[in-house]
Amino acid sequence: MPRRLFTSESVSMGHPDKVADQISDAILDAMLRVDPRARVACETMVSTGMAVVSGEITVNGWVDIDELVRETVREIGYTDPAMAFDADSMAVLQAIKKQSADIAMGVDKEGAGDQGMMFGFACRETPELMPLPIQIAHRLVERQAEVRRANTVPGLRPDAKSQVTVEYADHSSTAKPTRVHTVVLSTQHDKRWNERQEDLKQQVIDHVIKPVLGEWWHKDVIVHVNPTGRFEIGGPHGDCGLTGRKIIVDTYGGRGRHGGGAFSGKDPTKVDRSAAYMARHIAKNIVAASLADVCEVQLSYAIGVAEPTSVLIDCQGTAKADEEKISTAVRDLFQMTPKGIIESLGLRSPIYSPTARHGHFGRTAEKSASGVNLFTWEKTDKAEALKKAVG
Repeated sequence: MPRRLFTSESVSMGHPDKVADQISDAILDAMLRVDPRARVACETMVSTGMAVVSGEITVNGWVDIDELVRETVREIGYTDPAMAFDADSMAVLQAIKKQSADIAMGVDKEGAGDQGMMFGFACRETPELMPLPIQIAHRLVERQAEVRRANTVPGLRPDAKSQVTVEYADHSSTAKPTRVHTVVLSTQHDKRWNERQEDLKQQVIDHVIKPVLGEWWHKDVIVHVNPTGRFEIGGPHGDCGLTGRKIIVDTYGGRGRHGGGAFSGKDPTKVDRSAAYMARHIAKNIVAASLADVCEVQLSYAIGVAEPTSVLIDCQGTAKADEEKISTAVRDLFQMTPKGIIESLGLRSPIYSPTARHGHFGRTAEKSASGVNLFTWEKTDKAEALKKAVG
């Protein structure tokens, strides 16, 4: 059977769309600190010398959005006016209103904040139960940020993108990855590297790509670093950035399906976000329980209605038990109403800023510096109960 190539991409914290995501989630977290029951739908646009923050926010209290935007941009690394987008000189425009009373009416009764379908996915390719291509892609841009901040490679700037192609043994859903085929890494830089791209390529290979690939590195990996020949102009000056434009980067790199709704800037009454987190939690626990090698979960909702309109468990031919029994156990063990999801995963806390870069899934469930539980949907705390329930 012919081998298969599959590709996923990621983007750095300084990519313009991710800058917008991080601003939106920083605002969400700030509102939740003021009022854990805040309703937030925050959209951000960033471009040359400016950020525009808009959306619907209903909150008992308020925060200094202007300063919060600047703090977020500063933390990302846009502090040099030469990049034509920096924390101190940029303009911050606001156009924010309250949540629609018609929508609030249904959410007040603990119904879903909108209709839609959401997917969760898990597989055995990595210890995090994520597909290998997206995990490597995330770690590459995460490493680029570390190298940039440590000045290991002088002159790197915040904007970067990665793309990873992995070769699989065959076309089956359980095919194992056999090798990394191609790595693309584009990293913004200052003018010192404009005529020294080959030198920069070697620096990136040595300090970013090889350390991330580890045992997946081999001499035949095809590597492209800044394949256009230069990447001095980048960030929001190079491209306009918008909240919610990296939904495949945020999830499974194209390996699992996506319902279409973005995450960042949305409080947990928006099932686009909270139900996608629960779907991942369910899928990961099913695989962790060894009930399947691959699992995709679909949940769907009607606006104003608490119970999901459908729950689908698809193990893609890898189930080790009857899928009907697995589905019944899932309904018994996991809370899938908006209220149940919020309470069981602790989603009313200010936990969202870390999700806005380097992926929402495949992360470590841990406590923040302030003691808040992060990435709770990555826990496999229901695996043993699932095993027992399925028999």
